[in-house]
Amino acid sequence: MFDQQRDGNLYKIWNRLCSGTWFPPPVLEKRIPKSNGKERILGIPTVSDRIAQGAIKLFMEEKLDPIFHADSYGYRPGKSAHDALKQCAIRCWRYSWILEVDISAFFDHVRHDLVLKALEHHGMPKWVILYCRRWMEAPMQSCENGELITRTRGTPQGGVISPLLANLFLHYAFDLWMEREYRGVPFERYADDIVVHCSRMSDVTRLKNRLSERFSEVGLVLNAGKTNIAYIDTFKRRNVATSFTFLGYDFKVRTLKNFKGERYRKCMPGASNAAMLQNNRNNQEVAYTSLNS
Repeated sequence: MFDQQRDGNLYKIWNRLCSGTWFPPPVLEKRIPKSNGKERILGIPTVSDRIAQGAIKLFMEEKLDPIFHADSYGYRPGKSAHDALKQCAIRCWRYSWILEVDISAFFDHVRHDLVLKALEHHGMPKWVILYCRRWMEAPMQSCENGELITRTRGTPQGGVISPLLANLFLHYAFDLWMEREYRGVPFERYADDIVVHCSRMSDVTRLKNRLSERFSEVGLVLNAGKTNIAYIDTFKRRNVATSFTFLGYDFKVRTLKNFKGERYRKCMPGASNAAMLQNNRNNQEVAYTSLNS
């Protein structure tokens, strides 16, 4: 195992990274069940490759993180999902309409050429670009028959460096595009989970159509079935969704009480039904394991 010869293994990683001869082995396919009955496919690197990716990620992050958008929260130092949820709640009090954006299989559709172009634009050394190319192109080993699956696009969801490359891709594909085309329209983005706030239904409808075109330009697919428009003001409306889900929390208008016991209505987040069901399953599994241990 890696830890039994840790010093020697770390030296090999350092030596090969410095000489340009680090070639990542195939990532192992791992299928994770989702609440909707489908599966999320992860690509798990070896221990050595995770260490190599982590070392390069630290170098890249120092240069790239400062250029990222203030409302990009996913996998960034000093930012968290709770920061995104808090900002989303504040903006829901100010804007009546939201667009809940869903990108189909985002990590599988990241275009390598656009990521490498962005790395070059930000002056990344050639050796960094070389390794990022190798990591994105690393084949995936099937968990069923061991077959190697080649990759021409996408970055393995499960790799240490993949979230940073994904953030860089969406920084240009979405964040800067929003700044350029819809300046002043606020949003929160946690990796590929996005919520956009608008004042009018006509604005959010036009944005949805335009966003579908934009994603097509960069090789992504807007999931029309899961990209939803919702009305979250306290004034009631018919024939429109009045809630949305972001990072496992359902946002909708709720009846609350102030410190005087007076009732008022406000859009607030609460744990989603799917998250609560999953939590119940986890608790049942823990209880079952404890009883049979």
